[in-house]
Amino acid sequence: MIIGTGIDIIEVARVQKAIDRWGEDFLKHIFTAEEIAYAQKRKFPTQHYAARFAAKEAVYKAFGNNTSLSWKDMTILNDENGKPYCRLNDSAFKNKITISISHTKDYAVANAIITS
Repeated sequence: MIIGTGIDIIEVARVQKAIDRWGEDFLKHIFTAEEIAYAQKRKFPTQHYAARFAAKEAVYKAFGNNTSLSWKDMTILNDENGKPYCRLNDSAFKNKITISISHTKDYAVANAIITS
């Protein structure tokens, strides 16, 4: 059963402006060490930061008003096949979160579906 859905799109340039303005403080506020390490290994890290930002926003929207998660309470990772997934720090959460991410040089988009 679907409990919630969320979608988000962001301009990659907007994330780059935040990185330019606040630098590592911005990255450490929004992203986990694993997410930062992942993005930094990529040819265009800002696109990957933007995609993970969009995924986190989509997850927040899927929860609606029923969450007190902070940015770093969730980590957006990829499995061995490259499929993105969301890992929550809340071990009490028993539902499934399915995410999909896509990005270009200009935009990143993600959707999230929470199911029981």
